[in-house]
Amino acid sequence: MDKSKRKFILVGLGEILWDVLPDGKQLGGAPANFAYHAQALGGRGVVVSCIGNDELGKEILSSLDELQLQRQYVSVDNSHPTGTVTVKLDEDGKPDYIIHENVAWDFIPFNSSLSVLAAQTAAVCFGSLCQRSPVSRKTIRSFLAATGADCIRVLDINLRQSYFNREIINTMLELSNVLKLNDEELAVVANLLGITGSETDILSQLAERYALRLIALTRGASGSRLYAQGEDSNHQGFPAQIADTVGAGDSFTAAMTLELLNGKNLDTINKYANRVASFVCSQSGATPKLPDSLIQAV
Repeated sequence: MDKSKRKFILVGLGEILWDVLPDGKQLGGAPANFAYHAQALGGRGVVVSCIGNDELGKEILSSLDELQLQRQYVSVDNSHPTGTVTVKLDEDGKPDYIIHENVAWDFIPFNSSLSVLAAQTAAVCFGSLCQRSPVSRKTIRSFLAATGADCIRVLDINLRQSYFNREIINTMLELSNVLKLNDEELAVVANLLGITGSETDILSQLAERYALRLIALTRGASGSRLYAQGEDSNHQGFPAQIADTVGAGDSFTAAMTLELLNGKNLDTINKYANRVASFVCSQSGATPKLPDSLIQAV
């Protein structure tokens, strides 16, 4: 692998937690999953979040060490517990989440070291869930404001429960230059923002209204569409024996972002991101070890 590609710092900004699955707990939170896959695929993945000063928090730090993810930007909160999410899987392996509130990642502090990190960041991924708390919302917006002009700011929207509204979505889109969402979320976003028409009409209006360089629309087992003004790519996805789909979307986002940083065209990006996500679907949990064939392909 070309070691020069490791110069890219990719930050997962937001929640880190334990996904409590039917067969045990797994490290989770979309930003943390993004950082793991970004690092596994050849970037330098960094998690920015907050844990509680408790046993679950200590276990998260140990897990980050095992995954070889640096943890210096994971703060410790003495007043709130480490976050947990109860995950129930349907017969197709699709997860349903019960997200517990008033936890440490709702209180991510902003400090000077995050300003320095933001200035060095090549890409940052964030979502709507961590916007539910005023403290973390302010930290995320301060971090994004401190990034450089060339930074890829990925909104992986991840609409969960009732933790979003029109104002939050509008503001997040204004702070982004790449949007990633699934087909169900596209309908919700379009409705909230008063955008109508065909899928292409909606993507075009979103891209124009918010000056987005790319929109990634994922379709589960049916693949994905990457849309940019003047360029459009559809991929049918790869078949997989599904263990569960937890973390697959985050791996897609990480692969897509790395290939975008590497200057690849949309068809190449789309194919590769689907390959990675397909593999993750075939494994249990959000952070499986990736095979060399996927890593070397970057």
